[in-house]
Amino acid sequence: MKHTLRLRTLRQTAQRVQSKVRFQSIIISIPLAWSLLFVLVPSLLVLKISLSKCRLGLPPFTELLQHADLYLYNVAVYFGNYLAIASDPFYFSVVLSSFLMAAASTILCLIIGYAMAYGISRAPKRYHIVLILMIVLPFATSFLVRVYAWMSLLNTHGIVNTLLLKIGLISAPLRMLDNNYVVCLGMVYCYLPFMILPIYATLDKIDKSYIEASYDLGASKWQSFWRIILPISMPGVLAGCSLVFVPALGEFVIPELLGGARTMTIGQTIWCEFFNNRDWPLACAIAVLMMFSFVFYIILSRILPNFTKTGT
Repeated sequence: MKHTLRLRTLRQTAQRVQSKVRFQSIIISIPLAWSLLFVLVPSLLVLKISLSKCRLGLPPFTELLQHADLYLYNVAVYFGNYLAIASDPFYFSVVLSSFLMAAASTILCLIIGYAMAYGISRAPKRYHIVLILMIVLPFATSFLVRVYAWMSLLNTHGIVNTLLLKIGLISAPLRMLDNNYVVCLGMVYCYLPFMILPIYATLDKIDKSYIEASYDLGASKWQSFWRIILPISMPGVLAGCSLVFVPALGEFVIPELLGGARTMTIGQTIWCEFFNNRDWPLACAIAVLMMFSFVFYIILSRILPNFTKTGT
């Protein structure tokens, strides 16, 4: 009797474990299927187009599999698009300027965002929700409307120039648009919440007893910050930098509206190759190189925490 009861309990526990494993596999398969369908398949299509030649017609590129005989196909892979990108100094300058603007925007967002996230985490608990809502509130309006608001603020007849003229600091309106600095300003304004929120999430979870223990051991506020708070908040810092740097590198709207013709980024170059020059393979090759750079950045962001752990 005891053996039969044990067998029943073992079978019931085994069935429960199997049901949990099936449920977990179903839950995991949903995002995997989503990623395969909407991320991997479009990326493979872009890679396929980047290995073809440009032509006049629809579609404006040659096929990789070309019909040679009744049952034979020739694989026509063309690497000339990547060679054109590597040999043309124009694309190198575009990539360099895009990386510099994205890096500068990320650094500025990190400095401002960390200070704001640290201030919110140190504020009383009852004010946290209000302060977070004030940061997220601009997302209630459209991204395009916010960029247009900066155009109305910084143009020659905008609010900033009018105010400076009335005060007497300038005698003629300043040309504040159509440069890389205002593009960085627009990126910092639009992507700053993506830096604040993950850093705040990590800072808010830090146990206050760690800081009190450092004070008891004779550490100053700066020492406790550099040796305790900053290392613990590094996952939030890396997440915020990824959320800012990756979209800023391929940004199109902000450079197009605030930078004008004087700035040329990767997003604008892809747009021009797609719609102006009708060179889809070259535009897809630029997009593939961007994807590889994103993958390299993600791998690097995964490796850096391991180095910090081994260093500590």
